[in-house]
Amino acid sequence: MSATPSPTPAPAPAPQPSSAPTPSPPPASAPPAPSPSPLPSPTPSPVPAPSPTPPPARILVVDDDPTVAEVVTGYLHRAGHAVEHAADGAAALRCATRNPPDLVVLDLMLPGIDGLEVCRRLRAERPVPVIMLTARGDEDDRIAGLELGADDYVTKPFSPRELVLRVESVLRRSRTAPPAPLGPAVLRAAGIHVDPATRRATKDGRDLSLTLREFDLLAHFLAHPGRAHARERLMRDVWGWEFGDLSTVTVHVRRLRAKIEDDPASPRLIQTVWGVGYRFDPAGPEAGA
Repeated sequence: MSATPSPTPAPAPAPQPSSAPTPSPPPASAPPAPSPSPLPSPTPSPVPAPSPTPPPARILVVDDDPTVAEVVTGYLHRAGHAVEHAADGAAALRCATRNPPDLVVLDLMLPGIDGLEVCRRLRAERPVPVIMLTARGDEDDRIAGLELGADDYVTKPFSPRELVLRVESVLRRSRTAPPAPLGPAVLRAAGIHVDPATRRATKDGRDLSLTLREFDLLAHFLAHPGRAHARERLMRDVWGWEFGDLSTVTVHVRRLRAKIEDDPASPRLIQTVWGVGYRFDPAGPEAGA
């Protein structure tokens, strides 16, 4: 019997290509972003220099009442001032000669030489600012003190804080020339020249002896010729007060007229505006200059 041949094994199938997608080549790398340029350091703003602190003022307190003197000197010390006390008029004049004060707080009722005479002698020596202490009913003495050149007054009984404020106000004006209003540095009218920078005033070439407030009042009038000024407005603009006895303005106007008018009894420059106050009317060849 013939042998049956073994079946020939089928050939293995040819391998098929893989169906997986061929990965794409990586994209070309982008150029690196430029690094930001460093920001300049901010320039620090200049720090404004602190305003200079005014030096302590030398203040002479003249009062024979030890309680009042102690309270007043204490408050002024705490406000930063150097304070000296005199208990009577003679001691006050000696102190003022030995160590000239920047301001005097002066009681009018003093033993021996009274306050009015002390004020007169002090003002005859130099134009030192004076603040008077007066009793409530002493209107005649108060007006007399203003006539002698006192710059301000405080009526007893008074608040020590109010007195310190008045002292600071007078010192501020005595130490710093007020800025001239819009216009010439030197004010001129009716033969009067007022220089705020040097605190000098002349009439027809002759020096005028003016107190602190008289000078400021005259400069204010010359800076606003022809304008009517209420006494309340003058007190705010010239004295820097929001309130006060308006007779202070009246007295200073009267004193100013006596120094600049040809005939103070018939004033031509500083005229009274009835129901309002005062007006400065320049006259002569320099009117409006």
